[in-house]
Amino acid sequence: MQNQNCQRVIVVALAAILAVSFTSAAQALSLAGATRPATVPPDYVITPFGYFDPSCVTHLAKGDVVRKDKHAIEHANGTYDNMHVCAFAHYKADGEEVTGDEQAVGTQPTVNGWVEDAAVTTTSSYSALFAYWNVPPAPKTNHGQTVFLFNGMEDYNDEVTIIQPVLGWNSDYPSAWGIASWNCCVTGTVFEAPASPVNSGDLIEGFMIDTCAVGTKSCATWDIATVDDTSGAQSDLLNTSSFGQTFNWAFGGVLEVYGIVECSDYPSVGINFYDESLYTYKGGLIAKPKWSIANLSSGFSPQCGYGGSLTQAILFSY
Repeated sequence: MQNQNCQRVIVVALAAILAVSFTSAAQALSLAGATRPATVPPDYVITPFGYFDPSCVTHLAKGDVVRKDKHAIEHANGTYDNMHVCAFAHYKADGEEVTGDEQAVGTQPTVNGWVEDAAVTTTSSYSALFAYWNVPPAPKTNHGQTVFLFNGMEDYNDEVTIIQPVLGWNSDYPSAWGIASWNCCVTGTVFEAPASPVNSGDLIEGFMIDTCAVGTKSCATWDIATVDDTSGAQSDLLNTSSFGQTFNWAFGGVLEVYGIVECSDYPSVGINFYDESLYTYKGGLIAKPKWSIANLSSGFSPQCGYGGSLTQAILFSY
């Protein structure tokens, strides 16, 4: 319980001292590109949730809060904008059309953009998840591919939204790594906190923690943060709505890709997610979560032999 209280203090302190936005003029999500499925329009963009029309990606400003109760975005100055309702379908990584609030990725064992994941569920709920990983070297080759590495939370029984701290290559920044915190996909819209560029070798910390009193099974709001502990950069999405979800499905690590043409388009080193801290809704640290590693790449081409293992960490490698 002391660990959780300490980490809550860290979250509040980080949010309080971060006085500037790290959004860069170079930030722009990658277009679907030539390797997209035939069903996906060419002007769609790549997100950690599949392909979306650009109008359906809401880039939040620092301090913006996604509010379910008002169905609006609350700005730091106290004003509100109505939550955008997407007028277009979005698509899974394999090109399957998705309508409404249904999510584009995350449902096992569908073969899509998720190459590997490590997940665990509970019959009750979780209150927090912390994980660390290092920014890999850039892929050896660049065919316009996008690579995402993240941890996350969902409701296993009623998938409406997923919350994620994300490290992405060729996502917000061309041919470079960046971090951003996300909430997707109520009203068919993706919500992204201000992104920040990061460098290979940097230590990334991704965490999600509920804002409710200990013992609350289904908390209405959560803090999501993606932090570069090396540079101090951070992308935070605070008090964001869970949209009525009970987060009982935790992902300790996920590797997701788009547009891989050659095996050298992947990161060239193994990817470790380590020092995971997963907490019950009662605030207790789960000593040894029973992570289950799934390989979701059986239908992919090229086949690059990616696999996962569990020791003291979650390792994805090929």
